[in-house]
Amino acid sequence: MPSQVRSAAPVQVAAVYPMPPVSAPPCDQVEPSTIATLVLQDGSSFQGISFGDETKSISGECVFQTGMVGYPESLTDPSYRGQILVLTFPLVGNYGVPSRETMDPLLKDLPKYFESNEIHIAGLIVGQYSQDYSHYLATSSLGAWLKEYNIPAIYGIDTRAMTKKIRSQGVMLGKILFPTALVGPTVVPADEAWMNEYQNVDWVDPNERNLVAE
Repeated sequence: MPSQVRSAAPVQVAAVYPMPPVSAPPCDQVEPSTIATLVLQDGSSFQGISFGDETKSISGECVFQTGMVGYPESLTDPSYRGQILVLTFPLVGNYGVPSRETMDPLLKDLPKYFESNEIHIAGLIVGQYSQDYSHYLATSSLGAWLKEYNIPAIYGIDTRAMTKKIRSQGVMLGKILFPTALVGPTVVPADEAWMNEYQNVDWVDPNERNLVAE
């Protein structure tokens, strides 16, 4: 009697692609936006819209900050040296960046509105970025300031999900990758098929560097 048992069909494994941005660029924006991808060491990845420097892919340690205001102070805080900072407040950039030339009247050699003389983070992740800013102290946008120091930044990332992931799994390494068509060929072999279109870089752990000497 012929067997009634049929062999199981081969399981189709779906390709793993980054989660797309959760927000869109402004409808009146003329120039096309660059889509960059945040890759975490646990294998998860998130696409976002670039608003900072776009000259190379970077790697660092992902951490989050829950402050409602004060991003000029956070980005210049030396304790964030080499880290990819995730800001959990839903809107960032709306009050711009104050003057970098105005010095503290007491400390003399330290800018009045910052924690140090430069940006220390390796990259910035936000939920929604405001290209328009308004504040009586503002002299430039956040994006323009980041470009001065060659710091990549992306928005359109679900920062709530990022924060929950970091809180439950602990601090982890991450990368911000840009398309090879924009920044040049990859540095290290791709881990996933979709990464062939991006400039991949090695994982960099700032805890293995002498950050004080830097």
